[in-house]
Amino acid sequence: TKPGARGGAGERTPDGLEPGGGGGSMVLTGLDWLIVALMFLFLAASALVSRTHVRSVADFLAAGRSAGRYIIAVSSGAAALGAITVVGTLEMNFLAGFAMNWWGMTMGVVVLVATAGGWVIYRFRRTRCLTLAQFFELRYSRRFRIFTGLLAFLAGIVNMGIFPAVEARFFQHFCGFPPEVQIGPISLAIFPLLMILLLAIAISFLFLGGQVAVIVADFLQGAYLNVAMLVIALFFFFRVDWTTIEQALRTAPVDQSLINPFHTSAMRDFNFWYFLIGVFGFLYSAMSWQGTQAYNASATNAHEARMAGLVGLWRGLPQNAMLTFVPIAAYTVLHHENFRPVAEAVQALLPAHETEAVQNQLKVPLVMRQMMPPGLIGVFVAAMLAASITTFNSYLHSWGSILVQDVIIPLRGRPLSTKAHLRALRLAILGVACFVFGFSMIFRQTQYIFLFFAITGAIFAGGSGAVIIGGLYWRRGTAPAAWAAMLTGSGISVAGIIIHQYREDFFLNGQEFWALAMAASTLAFIAVSLLGRKRTFDLDGLF
Repeated sequence: TKPGARGGAGERTPDGLEPGGGGGSMVLTGLDWLIVALMFLFLAASALVSRTHVRSVADFLAAGRSAGRYIIAVSSGAAALGAITVVGTLEMNFLAGFAMNWWGMTMGVVVLVATAGGWVIYRFRRTRCLTLAQFFELRYSRRFRIFTGLLAFLAGIVNMGIFPAVEARFFQHFCGFPPEVQIGPISLAIFPLLMILLLAIAISFLFLGGQVAVIVADFLQGAYLNVAMLVIALFFFFRVDWTTIEQALRTAPVDQSLINPFHTSAMRDFNFWYFLIGVFGFLYSAMSWQGTQAYNASATNAHEARMAGLVGLWRGLPQNAMLTFVPIAAYTVLHHENFRPVAEAVQALLPAHETEAVQNQLKVPLVMRQMMPPGLIGVFVAAMLAASITTFNSYLHSWGSILVQDVIIPLRGRPLSTKAHLRALRLAILGVACFVFGFSMIFRQTQYIFLFFAITGAIFAGGSGAVIIGGLYWRRGTAPAAWAAMLTGSGISVAGIIIHQYREDFFLNGQEFWALAMAASTLAFIAVSLLGRKRTFDLDGLF
């Protein structure tokens, strides 16, 4: 096929790549399905084995506080890297290119120093608290614990609200599932069915083994994901040559360079300021986000928690290789003349009825679908299924646990029996799953995934950073200051979410609203603490 000609059936591009079929055509072969099935059965077996190790509430909530550094390093990283995170990272690197990764690697020194020093996590683990809000009660007040527990829960389920939609949409379009499936005389839409299936699998794992099942499944998924992503990265590295990549990247506008990190002034979202805010947010919001909060309490001791964070910095290198290079290769395919048939096939597969934000999520996965051979497609789908299950496990467990531990039980005023406590945790997890399913069905996504994460996460993390750091390291921090910081951060973030539902082109994006929330909350915490009664808190009493 000549460059620029549309590939027909059986035709190939100049690089020997088939352009692929139209939307709705199944792309998984028998080999692919076998790989996916084996991965699922492996995870299911781990959940069944984990069931025998859950004998108490502490086991269900924090794996009995018995996890070592290596299993936490792999498991917590896998829990944070869900299918939606993979899709979001592919989307971000497709839009920003190598320039973005240059800033990310440069600023990684800050992450290394903070993690090696045990910033926040070391002191928190010494308190022996099961949840962050429990620490807030010790440091500030019981009412503040209930308030922050409820706020963390609400922020978390809204943040998680797009998980089912993004992941179900990925599987539908990547695997080529039809829009509807016929079950007898009834025709059902595949999109909600996929969401129900993913949530149901995660719930069943949690009901069996709690945090023990989460840690074991996350560990297995993390180990498999490292190998799978390295193989995929190598495939694209040898399939798309560097000369072609350079030619495609140089077609970007001068001030939106995908190569030179100093020529990105016209790039609106993923630019230098995005990462500068991210580095400050890493330090400010250390341990604020509670999506994987059970890992904060699962380590054997404070030292193991700190070492797990340090080891975890090296764990993600194979994943970063794939998440960096594959979007660059996809950009080349969609912008270079040599790959026009593949680019046209991808364009034909994009759902025209979806928003631009949703279409951007699908571009890189659809390029991968067109280019990868059978077998490798199954490896990627199995990795994404495992990532989806384990992240749903972690997040459902976290938000359900926070609702019970930090809202229901403190309001109740007396403890529950072990049996009633476990039942309440399972019912809370089921309720969270029902909410995020309904949210995904009705919410209209207008921002990039990571910008949505930033603004919804800031409902809690925008103010909690000042409260956590001030509570662990500053004796002058007061309860009124903590209230002021949390109300300020959450108020700014909620306003940002509402504005973006009506003004997609608003001059502040989600990351910038997060920066505003962090700055305002910090000032509020310091000002109220200094202006209030001059009292000091005995920090040594926490440990």
